[in-house]
Amino acid sequence: MSTTTAPIPRILYRPEEAATALSLGRSTIYELMADGALRFVKCGRSRRIHHSELERFAASLTNQSH
Repeated sequence: MSTTTAPIPRILYRPEEAATALSLGRSTIYELMADGALRFVKCGRSRRIHHSELERFAASLTNQSH
């Protein structure tokens, strides 16, 4: 019998992962970060985007279409 563990939910995303999650290009994510439209945190030299920020950004896109 094998035991499987539940996957740990992701909290922080690399810009490339955020691009995949939002179905956007990597350069678009970096532009959104530079413009302040997509907030991020710095971890050393790396940038990470919190999953709630991705949800907030996606929700703002649907709000703009109304």
